[in-house]
Amino acid sequence: MSITMGRLDSLDLKQRLARKEYEERLTAAQRRLLQLRLHAGGQMGSGELGPGLLFVFEGSDAAGKGGAIKRLVEPLDPRHYQVSSFAKPTFDEKRHPFLWRFYPYVPGLGGMSVFDRSWYGRVLVERIEGFATTDQWSRAYEEIVQFERSNALEGVIIVKCWLQISAEEQLRRFEDREHDPLRRWKITEEDWRNRTKASEYLIAAEEMFERTDHELAPWDIISGENKRLARVQVLEMAIHRVEQGMVRWGTPVPAVGFGA
Repeated sequence: MSITMGRLDSLDLKQRLARKEYEERLTAAQRRLLQLRLHAGGQMGSGELGPGLLFVFEGSDAAGKGGAIKRLVEPLDPRHYQVSSFAKPTFDEKRHPFLWRFYPYVPGLGGMSVFDRSWYGRVLVERIEGFATTDQWSRAYEEIVQFERSNALEGVIIVKCWLQISAEEQLRRFEDREHDPLRRWKITEEDWRNRTKASEYLIAAEEMFERTDHELAPWDIISGENKRLARVQVLEMAIHRVEQGMVRWGTPVPAVGFGA
């Protein structure tokens, strides 16, 4: 299949955000997200449970997914969300269809989950590294879309974010991690090996965007080159998608502020 390199190529990696503006926008976005989360969870507003919230993070290695997730959940009560990180499936998990292991972590009405990596590993690392057969990863696109649509139609707002950085910035972050004893655990031999296959991963990502972007769970692609800008844009994008989902679900979108 011929894929036109477009979404990642057209991403502006040069934008920056000053600290003062970052702090102002971050604070405003976190307060708004908290308000929306409390309304969806029934802690504000009518008290009825709203749609579940599922935030899916994918992207380049060292692109800042962890930092973005930290700012996303920072204003929330720890009892009101769950963060799950997915690596390679276990022996028992591989005995089931590949989507099986994710279902227990998908939130129900009023719940919230954050996925650090997800079912998209099937069409990324499992495809590139040969952990899935061609037949398995080729049919996974449609399986994923139907899985997402099923959950969205049952009341889950799915927000999908891809964070992208340049090869040069990735190398700088890798080296920083290796030289920091408290962050060295974040860099592995697998990360270095994946850099040698960067072009293959970019092609796989573009095909993934093309085949799994749909109206109930569109992809949002954000530059992670500048951490401050990335974190603010992730939060502002998440707010926009949650508000869209609340409208689709028929849940009243609260006015900005805490008067209601």
